[in-house]
Amino acid sequence: MRARRRTLALAASLVLALGAGPLAVPAFASPTTPAAAETCPDGLNARALCEAVAGLPDGDATAALVRVGGTDGTWRGSAGVHDLASGRPADPDARFRAGSVTKVVTAAAVLKLAARGEIDLDRPVQRYLPGLLGKDFRPVTVRQLLNHTSGIPAGDGLGETFEEVYAHRYDTLTPQAVVASASAKGPEFRPGRKQHYLNINYTVLGLLIEKVTGRPYAAAATELVLAPAGMRDTYFPGTDPRILGPHNHGYQAVEKADGTTELVDVTEWNQADRFAAGDMISTTADLERLLGSLFEGRIVPRPRLREMFTVPAHIEGATYSAGLQRFEYGGRVYWLKSGGRYGYNALIAGTRDLSRTLVYSVNATDAKGEGMNPVAERIALAALK
Repeated sequence: MRARRRTLALAASLVLALGAGPLAVPAFASPTTPAAAETCPDGLNARALCEAVAGLPDGDATAALVRVGGTDGTWRGSAGVHDLASGRPADPDARFRAGSVTKVVTAAAVLKLAARGEIDLDRPVQRYLPGLLGKDFRPVTVRQLLNHTSGIPAGDGLGETFEEVYAHRYDTLTPQAVVASASAKGPEFRPGRKQHYLNINYTVLGLLIEKVTGRPYAAAATELVLAPAGMRDTYFPGTDPRILGPHNHGYQAVEKADGTTELVDVTEWNQADRFAAGDMISTTADLERLLGSLFEGRIVPRPRLREMFTVPAHIEGATYSAGLQRFEYGGRVYWLKSGGRYGYNALIAGTRDLSRTLVYSVNATDAKGEGMNPVAERIALAALK
């Protein structure tokens, strides 16, 4: 009973930690990749990890790519299919939309610029980007953007429902337009008084990076973070709706008028409005490199790196730091970041000393739905216990 309570607690905590034409839902077959539990050795919860991804594709996900590492050992696994039409095994080295994991890169870029003296974390962003926010906004510091205490409300998107945004999946909504819509609403709360996780904070940080460096966000983030971390398969697509290079298709389950469900291929999607908050395409290997390089102090110098492991002490219930989120389970403190775009869920997590790390990409059939994807939940439970 105690183990069950721990499992439920982890699931609940992770839920809080994680923000072509239609195909008929297939009769999902047995696993097509070698992740069957009976073939898995013991050690590092390998059997549980195998069982976590066994049976894909199913109604919750079409594929999963997993990397667990640390001083306790390593485990690599993949399951599911490259696409439903061909049924080919999922590519374990595939690229995918990393969603809000992008914020880790953006935070690291800002902190690296701060270490160089090019950005002052205590300076109002209005001093760097005059006219960006309306006159109703009090000064918002760069640090408050990093830890989601700015009080800037969410910007507008291209729709509210899946059907609305899917109809605009090839359209471009610029970061500047998103910020302008947020500014027009006025402040949500006085800066520093609350913590509210929103993409808008990192959209503004992306514009700050561009102003300070004089370069497009993608070029600056690549030079400051991706290249030093050795992330050769990671890039920012901008207005290009495609995922370039090897990738597994993403799908969204959509209920039809007759009550049946179909899977819509959502692989192609212009994510320009996500910008520095969620427009990155990566691989599990690259995200594992990011985790190691960052936590070891090889990207951001250690004095500034402390920002990524510090939550606002004066705000009750705060869990977000600069780019990461604090999560405690089983006597260990993990620092993690999740991401979700239609068709794709991703997560990076690790202890401060890298004794245990987890990176996954799950091709969820309801990646933006409420609650944690069941396949992702099973992976996390197996990897972090």
